[in-house]
This record gives sequence, C-alpha cells and structure tokens, in this order.
Amino acid sequence: MNQNTPFFLRPHHSLSGTNALQVMHGAADAIVVIDERNRIVFFNAAAENLWGYAQSDVIGQNVSMLLPAGMRADHDAFIDRNRSTGINTIIGTSREIRFENRAGEYVAGELALSMVTLRPDNQKYYMATIKDMTGDGHRQNLQGLQNTVFRALSTDMTIQDVADLICRETETFVPDTAAVLMLVDPDGRLRILSGAGFPRRYAAALENVTLPEADRAILARDPSRAGAMVWESYYSLALSLGLHHCRAMATVSPAGKVTGIFALFFRNPGPVSDRAETVVSGCVPFCGVVIEQYEARQHIAQLASYDPLTGFLNRSAVQDVLEKLVGQPGDHQFAVLVLNVDRFRDINEALGHANGDVLLKTLATRMRALTRHDHVLCRSSADEFIIVLPETPQDEAMTRVATLLDGLAQPVNVSGNHITPSLSVGISMFPDTGPDSESLIGLAETAMRQAKETARGTCRIATPAGHGTARGRLLAGPALRETLARGLLHLQYQPQVRARSGQLYGVEALARWRHPLLGDIFPSRFMAVAEDTGQTEIIGTWSLEEACRQIVAWERDGVHVPTVAVNLSAGQFRERSLPETISRMLDAHDLGPQRLTLEITESVMMDENEDTMAVLRAIRTLGVGLSMDDFGTGFSSLSRLARLPLSEIKIDHSFIMNLEHNANAQALTTAVVGMGGMLGMTVVTEGVETEAQKALLENLQCDVMQGYLFSRPLAATELARWVRDRQEQQRDI
Repeated sequence: MNQNTPFFLRPHHSLSGTNALQVMHGAADAIVVIDERNRIVFFNAAAENLWGYAQSDVIGQNVSMLLPAGMRADHDAFIDRNRSTGINTIIGTSREIRFENRAGEYVAGELALSMVTLRPDNQKYYMATIKDMTGDGHRQNLQGLQNTVFRALSTDMTIQDVADLICRETETFVPDTAAVLMLVDPDGRLRILSGAGFPRRYAAALENVTLPEADRAILARDPSRAGAMVWESYYSLALSLGLHHCRAMATVSPAGKVTGIFALFFRNPGPVSDRAETVVSGCVPFCGVVIEQYEARQHIAQLASYDPLTGFLNRSAVQDVLEKLVGQPGDHQFAVLVLNVDRFRDINEALGHANGDVLLKTLATRMRALTRHDHVLCRSSADEFIIVLPETPQDEAMTRVATLLDGLAQPVNVSGNHITPSLSVGISMFPDTGPDSESLIGLAETAMRQAKETARGTCRIATPAGHGTARGRLLAGPALRETLARGLLHLQYQPQVRARSGQLYGVEALARWRHPLLGDIFPSRFMAVAEDTGQTEIIGTWSLEEACRQIVAWERDGVHVPTVAVNLSAGQFRERSLPETISRMLDAHDLGPQRLTLEITESVMMDENEDTMAVLRAIRTLGVGLSMDDFGTGFSSLSRLARLPLSEIKIDHSFIMNLEHNANAQALTTAVVGMGGMLGMTVVTEGVETEAQKALLENLQCDVMQGYLFSRPLAATELARWVRDRQEQQRDI
C-alpha cells in the first residue's frame, strides 16, 4: 500500500481484508475513488474495462483525465463547489453521464456518487459507481426521442422544429458530431431540412446534388449506401471543415421510394464506434415518419391553394395574389380576366363529367401555352377561370384576350367528339375599375355575364364601380356609416340541410349592402372599410340583433328555422363584453342559445390570446354554437382545432368543387368528417352544387350540406317560402 491508498483500504482497517478488496475489484460496475485533491486512489477491474485504462495508468492522476477533453479544465472547480454546497454528494444520487474511452469511443453511463469521512484522520473521499449504459442507454435515448418526436407531430409544432429537435438530440447522444436530415425530392434533388450545426459550405454543396434514378434504386435496396453518396465525393471539403467521418442511412417509404437521408458527421478523427452507427440506424425510422408528415402537410397546403384538375391556383389563392398586387407601392396597373366556358353544363350532360374534365384540362394546357410566365392562372369554379396580367394596360389586355379566344376556340377531340370551345370573357382593370380583389373579380364576372347575354365567345370591359380609385375608399366609410344609420343593410339566408334526413338544419346569415349610388359593394369590401373606420362591432351587433329578430318573426309565421349562423369579425371575438351582449339579446327575444351559431375565421383560430379564448369559452358556456368557417383553406392546425370550444366545422367549397373526380379531396373530406365525429362536432360542407357531390357526401357520412344544389342565399320572405315548399315535398315522399 502506498500513501495514495485510502485509509479504509489500509491493512489495519477492519474493511481492508482480502475479501473486501476482492469484492470491490470484482464488482460488476465500475468503481472509482478520489481523495480531497481529486486524485484517483482506487480503480477496479470494471473501470479498467469501461475506460480502457489499466489501474497503473490512473492511480494518482487527476480524475479529470477520465472526462471528455472539453470538460477537464473546469472539473476541479466543479467538484469543489459540490463539496462546499453538498450538491450531487448524497449517497444514492445518480445521473446520466457521457464520456470518451481510451479508444475514442463515446460511452454512456449512470453515475452514483457517495462521500465518506473516515476516522481517525477525518479524510473525505468520493466514491463513484458507474453502470455501463452504452447499449441500454442508447436504446433508452432513442426510445425517448422517438416518443418525443411522435408527441411533437401530434401538436402544432412545425416539421422544421421537429427535424431540428431530432438533430439536436442526436448530437447530444454522440458528442462532437453534426446531424443532418435531408429530403430527397421526387426528381432526386437533395434539400436540407435540418442541420443547424452542419457547415454551410457543405450544405450548399449537397443541395446542388441530384441523385440519379439508378442511385435512388440502390438506396431503396440498401439504405446504408447513403453515407458513400453524401461523403465520398466531398472528402476534401469535409476535412477542410473539420469533419472526419460520416455515417448515413436513407429513409424509404412503404412504397419503396427514397424520401430522405439522415446523416451524422464526426469531428473526432478517431474510429467511429458501432454504438454511434446504432444511433444513426435507430433514428432513421422516425426520421422517415417526419418526412412523410412533411410531405403530407405540403400536399394539404397544395390542396388548399391549387385546383387538382388543372394545377392552377384556386379562388382563395388568387385573391391573395391580387391583394398583394393591390398593396404594392407606386403607380401600377394590371388586368383581371374572368373566362367562362359557354354551355359547359350541356357538354357535361351530353358527354359525362369525365369528358367534361378532359375539355377543361385541354383548355388549361392551352392557357398555359398562350400566357407568359408571370401571368397568374386560376380555376375559380367548375367552368370558370381567372387570369391576372401584371403590369398590363387596357389596350394590351384586349390584345391578349383576342389571342386567348382565338387559341382556345380551336377544336378539341373528346372521345371522338370534335368540340369547338367558346369562352366569354370579362375584364377589369386596377386601379380604374376596382380598388380591391373582390371588386376586381366581381366586376369582371359581371362583365363576363354581359358578354354571355349579348354575344357568347366575346369579351366586355367592366365599367368602374363608382369608387374605383383610392378616393372611393374614403367615400365608402361615410357611406357605410349612413347605411347603418338608415338601416339599409340587410341579411340573406342560405339553407343548410341534414344529409341523412334532408331536413333543415339551419341557415347561414349573409350581410348585403346595395348603395343607391355606389352600387353593389361586396361584404369583404365593406367589412374592410368597417375595420378601417371602427364600425365592425356595430355591424356584428346589428347582424346578431337582426338574426334574433328574424327567428322570432319566422316562428310567428309558423316557419321553424332551428339555428341561424352569423359571421362576426375577428376583432369582435376579443371584446370581453360579447358574451353578455349575446345573452342579453337572447333574453330580449326569448330565444334559447341553441338557436344561434357564431362563425369564426382562421384568424380567430390563430389568435390564442387570453381575451379571445375567454370569450370563446364564455359563448360556449351560454350554449351558443361556434363554427370554424372555411376549414382547410389556410394553416388550420388540428391541435388548435381540438383546443377550441367548437361545435361545428365547415369544409370550404374549394374542396367540394373537385370532390367527384379527385381522390385527395375525398380523402381530406373523409378525414375531417371522422375528426369532427371524434371531437363531437357537426361537419358542414359548403358549395354543394351537384347530385353527384351530394351522393358522395352522404356516403362519406357528412352531417350537413349547404350550396346552390339546395338554394342560393334568399331574402327572409323567400326563405320562408323555401321552408314551406320543402316541407310539402317531404310530406309527399
């Protein structure tokens, strides 16, 4: 025994016999003892195996030699703080640690510490017991990360954040590494999804790579070949950036398609351990799930913005484009064309919907060929298209329309039938015709209908709305105020029908304003003016009061309308007084709360401040319904949807428009119907226009339908007649 031998192991101590030493040396877990100067005074056989050092190499050395290089400098100060504070010195205290063994491999362990003071010299010793958790530890880490990833995917956490989480956690499992998750596009191009610690020069090089189809076939058969594809050609670059090794695997979809690559790059020049490779292979399965979710969310976003038949933007998306164009600074002009296929219903009925789709796709292909790359193409309804021509004066717009009509009117062979298409076109100009997206589209549609009425296959220029410049917006504010004061706003009501029974479920109330001088002003226009002039609360309160009054009037006339849905602005849902206002109205008209439903927009859904959430909860506590309007058109989050106290979801008409011929639209509708059922919500589908759509929605077990197949929006007296007529029809059946 030398002077470094701890007191309790010296021959005269009762625990120092051969059996005690054999027990400690033969223990299955590594045992390391240090003295008050942090020198190693005992190192058993299990510790030798764990670190790869012989006892003679470490006895008398500072214990920091067993730690990773980056942790050695401050370790003495760390232990001194523990001695003075007592932190981490209680017997039984344990924590997970990671360190590097003599061979350069990273090892995971569970450390248990104890401190003893021994007499007669009152010397203090730390004894550390380390259980080797490298195999189990990596498995536990990977299992924990997998669970974390799956929980994150079920929330509103972005895919980017989930991918960053995977890379960040993996880098803690295997220190001195940089983790990267790459996507493989359908054309084979690599894109970095996550890799915050990865050198930008290397990332830029990889993002210029396109994997040939042959290489993707190899990866599909052997995902481990990914390492060679992202490493061997960049070895010199990697070394210059301090990277010495790479281990990577491809993610392969159930259909056998290579969707991504997960790679781990090593800064340590030492050999890569099998354990590190286990981490890479263990991450690949849930990396594949993350990529699948990414592709699914991208696809849903695509569905929300694009028409699946033609690939053009849908109406909601083109309105966003128009709003951006309108909001550009400086003097500029552009044209909006609305094109409608003449007698398309006759073509559908004569040749069938499938052949009608062939005609529409052919027209769409021709439109692409006849327009410039900066023109914006949209399919806004079954037989209607919108084309936006940026930086285009009226004369040039007319010339382009003439070229379009000539090119589109060439015969089309549809299943052996030679059809010569005819399209009627309306043109509106910014800023002369209308100052906002709704006005521009609406007035172009009016001009298109005028063309249809006078001479199909021609075009008309929309006349200015009377407020087609910015000055008109200033006029609209006072005009709206006068309209409210004189009671010139009115509501129209569109029926909502139960899918199973055909009975009336309720109606949606839609505000309308026809000014004697300014003409028809669209709701989006006057609501925007109302927001600018502080009148949204007045309009919302008026709509609620009018809806309650009308329900009572219908009841007095023997017409039962179960519920009326009223649209309110996002700002009104932040008013803490709204629930009290609603309660007072219901009491004043002696109505039950179930007779009223409030429709909220996505902006309300995204606004999770305390006031908004408190108002929504209070409204539901009253018993008044809450409906999520236009679900699926933007960034609607399932987790937010589940957190809101909703009673109803409304599927946007843009999905229903393609329901008959598009499996994706059917799948999304099925998913929303199922989700609504599980959350106890009624699912309403808007924009139902054909019997085929109705039959499909019935098969999908949708709850309620709304659309022109049943009725356009009606005045209150017309709605009463519609209800009576429908009741008569159902009695006759």
